[in-house]
Amino acid sequence: MKFTEVTVHTSSEGSELIADILWRYSNYGVAISDVGDVIALQRDKVMYWDYMDESLTKDTGEALVKAFVTVEDAPACLPRIRADIEEMQKNCGGCMPLGSLEITTRTVEGDDWIEIWRKHFRPIHIGSRVVVVPEWIKYQKQGDEVIVKLDSNMAFGTGEHETTSMCLELLQECLTQESVCLDIGCGSGILGISAVLLGAKSAYLTDIDPVATQSAAHNCKLNGVEKLCTVKRTDLIGEGEIVADIALANITADVLCRLAPTLPAHVKGGGTLILSGIIKEKLDGVLEAFAAVGFEHKKTLNKGEWYALTFIKN
Repeated sequence: MKFTEVTVHTSSEGSELIADILWRYSNYGVAISDVGDVIALQRDKVMYWDYMDESLTKDTGEALVKAFVTVEDAPACLPRIRADIEEMQKNCGGCMPLGSLEITTRTVEGDDWIEIWRKHFRPIHIGSRVVVVPEWIKYQKQGDEVIVKLDSNMAFGTGEHETTSMCLELLQECLTQESVCLDIGCGSGILGISAVLLGAKSAYLTDIDPVATQSAAHNCKLNGVEKLCTVKRTDLIGEGEIVADIALANITADVLCRLAPTLPAHVKGGGTLILSGIIKEKLDGVLEAFAAVGFEHKKTLNKGEWYALTFIKN
């Protein structure tokens, strides 16, 4: 079987935003190649090489994001990918470097690349208890760890990115056995599934992307929590029955601000709202938007370029 490898030339800061776009069009995998990751591995003594090209010791801030689509689907997907990237660039409004955003393609043969892609994944420890494990990897549970299995072939959101890991860390600080949780823009479903596995009473997982809701439902079954999780394709408007003790949204800051007026209806009084996917330049705007609709800011986390916030509904 032949595939079209689509490569977007971007920056370290923009790589996750581009990856989210490419996941909309690929059921076969998205990979980020960032020279900054190689430098970090060497700096932190995580991995050693006998020889490394000197050019890889210089952090240029560049990253390549690759996705794979079937040759048959590529002619329809490429114009839509370009349009989505242009829309994302417009929404960013120069708030972060995005690189050239050049798109290149090539045809690749067979499925060997899938196995190569899978080798890049590993169990990820987040917070005090959560371990995110790709479903094809065998992992032995330690102590009171909570194992979240994900089939990462299907949709974005593996827990590896800072925005997701911060959400999970903040979630573990406030979750109780009586908590009803709401995962807004659920993607792979990692946040809602983690909440239930950590002991939440139940969870709603919502997204406007049909690929995301399909992936979330699949991962709910993979983790055996489908009876406690409700997966819905919705923007929450008019969904009066969805009211949670803890709501989580890992989305870009502009989308969070647009959602702000609708979210009070979906969080109980005294409930917790956890937001992530926010860059420094957008932080004040998010804080103002949610203060204006009755949420009191309680905590801020920062990892790399990204921020996450915890609020309490007054």
